[in-house]
Amino acid sequence: MLWESIKLALRTIRRNVLRSILTLLGIVIGVAAVIALVTIGQGARDKVASEMSKLGSNMLIARPGAPTPGPPSGSDARSFSERDVEALRNGLADVRSMAASSTKQAKVIYGTASQDTTVVGTEPSYFITQDWVFTLGGTFSESDARSGTALCVIGATLVRELFQGEDPMGRAIRVGAMPCEVIGTLGPKGQSAFGSDQDNTVVMPLRTYQRRIAGSTRIATISVSAASPDVLPKVQAAMTDILRETRKVNPGEEDDFTVRDMTQIAATMSSTTTIMTGLLGAVAAVSLLVGGIGIMNIML
Repeated sequence: MLWESIKLALRTIRRNVLRSILTLLGIVIGVAAVIALVTIGQGARDKVASEMSKLGSNMLIARPGAPTPGPPSGSDARSFSERDVEALRNGLADVRSMAASSTKQAKVIYGTASQDTTVVGTEPSYFITQDWVFTLGGTFSESDARSGTALCVIGATLVRELFQGEDPMGRAIRVGAMPCEVIGTLGPKGQSAFGSDQDNTVVMPLRTYQRRIAGSTRIATISVSAASPDVLPKVQAAMTDILRETRKVNPGEEDDFTVRDMTQIAATMSSTTTIMTGLLGAVAAVSLLVGGIGIMNIML
């Protein structure tokens, strides 16, 4: 009986070769889409969680520039001042840590090796705020930050590219035209959500950076790590109020700065993932439906 059923099925398939092939193709596409749906969806969720953990815990980031169309953040927009930073430091509650910083691209040289990198001028609290882990040494002190000492901490990419197995501690590297002593190395974080290498970095005291790298007292970013996720909206609102006051933004006027909650960015990324997952689900459903109709027609 079974053999007769198999022969009947094979004869039916031979009589409807093209329809059978299309039906099989629809089922294959549908099953592949379901597998991709599960794999991509879970992978994207894991990626979002990983990227958010790299940014730091409960992170709020303030940058110059209006949140709506206007001067681009950090370029033509009016930068932050030390007065802005101090007002936030004195006025914010429920904060784990905060740090002001600015960045610039520069060439770093050690011996015959060189690397284009991102130079970060910041405060000692930067490493706590951004959840960096030291593999060797440690951060510069508050007195180093105030005096503008030529000290620096380097990321894993620079350790690999410049020193190639040599111990970097205490070595002098050249950042642009400035010699700088390495006092610490950072553990790897990998690429950011935007594709940049977070480990290709040199971190130095903000005063040192302003005087000897940037030639400007400009502050481009203020990062705040809230004490817990529950207080993020409260801290974000307080940051906005304080900055509006110190930057003399009149009532009714638009902010000339942006305070971003990194969890909101994570939610946006998750939303995009959900849309992609939904589209894949639709492809899978249509493909399986077409395959099912094909099987039904062959059997009739």
